Parts: sequence; structure tokens; C-alpha cells
Amino acid sequence: MQPPFTLERQRKTLMKVSWRLLPLIVVCYLVNYIDRTNVSFAALTMNKDLGLSSFMYGLGAGIFFLSYAAFEVPSNLVLQRVGARLWIARIMITWGILSGLMAMATGPLSFLALRFALGMAEAGFFPGMIYYLTQWFPSGVRARAISTLYIAVPISNSIASIISGTILATMDGTLGLKGWQWIFIIEAIPAVLLAFVVLKMMTERPALATWLEPEERTWLESELENERRQVERGGRLTLLQALTDPRVLALSAIYFTSVTASYGLVFFMPQIVKGLGLSNLQTGWVTAIPYVVGTAGLIFFGL
Repeated sequence: MQPPFTLERQRKTLMKVSWRLLPLIVVCYLVNYIDRTNVSFAALTMNKDLGLSSFMYGLGAGIFFLSYAAFEVPSNLVLQRVGARLWIARIMITWGILSGLMAMATGPLSFLALRFALGMAEAGFFPGMIYYLTQWFPSGVRARAISTLYIAVPISNSIASIISGTILATMDGTLGLKGWQWIFIIEAIPAVLLAFVVLKMMTERPALATWLEPEERTWLESELENERRQVERGGRLTLLQALTDPRVLALSAIYFTSVTASYGLVFFMPQIVKGLGLSNLQTGWVTAIPYVVGTAGLIFFGL
């Protein structure tokens, strides 16, 4: 007779899964957020070089989300068919290449086109990661896993501020390229490299995890399967029903107001801080301060 899978063994199994998967997922999201928002620091010198007005820069910063939203659902439908591991790696390679190609913008039109293409390339990454977490963490601990993922946002903003400010201050003119071009090139490289780490380290589902003990795999698979059966007994929603569900619409409205404020701050804060008469390097360090405080707040209030 097989011994019962105790609460202590369950806890240890989930800890093993967390330490195996969450650090990589957080780092990937950190890089993702940097590549979608580093245009804010590039703008300190890029806008003048490309002849971008404040309106055109804002349009370019925002047009990213138009293609991102349009391709979000199709991307995740493909992810469910081909698997999260392979599709997320594909997304990372594509967005890394396009993020680097932002350095080739020569004017307003090419800037808008590249930002639109970048949004298309990144579509599906974040919800794909959320879906992946549902394949590993039972509902009782899933919120904690997702909250760990969100820590990447303020951390990425603080890191990007310091790195981008340093690149602008030290690499302008290197190999005949502008500092803002180096921002896009250098900060795009980690996404492509991490895609291969994802292919090697991310296991599709618990049943395939050779790094778990057989009993651990069996328990985790059974827990997740029981949850899926409960959802199916409650009745599956069609895609249209899911998108028009009042709860989804209410949460979407709340999220819309939140990201409108946060991205407005992210995209324009470097220019506001630079307007205080600071150098590009000083702007990077000063801009990082609110995000460092925000990271500490997230951890403190989440305890």
C-alpha cells in the first residue's frame, strides 16, 4: 500500500516546482517589459534625431498595444495547440529581433511600423505565461505564483532606467551608432538568448518533469486534473461567452484604467525628469528611484 501524500510532501513538491520555474519566468517577463518600454529612454535623444513630435512619439508608444491586443487571443489559441514551451520561445525570438530592429528607424513612419510589429510579436507572451502557470500550480497557490511574476514590472523599470541612462551617456557615437540605437540593440539580446533557455528548462507539464519524483508527478497531475474536471462540470464557456462575460468586462475596465496611468508614467517619466536639467545618466538613476520603492512596497505589503 502506497503511503499517503502528506501536506508536507505537497508543500515540498510545490516549492520544488516554484524554484525550478518561477525564477526563469520572472526573468523572461522582466526582459519582456524592458523591451516594450525602453523606447521611453531612447526618446531622450531619438525624438530629435527622427523628427518625432510629442504626439508622434506618444502615438508610436501606444500603437504597440493596438497590434498587441489584436493578436493576443490568436496567439494564445496557437499556444494551446503547439504547447507553451515552444510558442513562448518563438515569441521571445521574434520580439527580440524586432526590438533590436527598432535601432533602424529613420523617421516617424518607420518608427510607427516597427512599434506596431513589435506589439504583434509580443502578443500572447504574458497571458501565455499565465496559462503555463495554470498547468503547474493548483488554484490554492496559483495567486501567489502569479504575484511573484508581477514583481518583474517595477524591477524591470528600475533596471532599464539605470542601464538605458548609462548606455545613452557612454555609447553615443560608438561604431557610428547613436546612444538610443544601442539601447534597442543591447537590450534586445537577452530575449533571444533566453528563448533557448526556455526551450531547455521549461517543462510542458508535470507528467514530463523528470526532475520530480514519480509520486510528486502523480500527485500534482491528479490535483490539476481534478480542478479541470470541476471546471468542465460547471460548463465550459465559448470564446464569445468568455469575452462578453460581465466579470471579464468589469475586470477589463479596471485593468484598462490601471495600465493607462502606469504606461503613461513609464513612457513619459524620463522626459519629465530630464526636463529638470539632469544629464542622461542622472536621469536614469533618478527615474529608477520610484520603481525601487515600488518593488519594496510590493514585497512588504504582500507578506
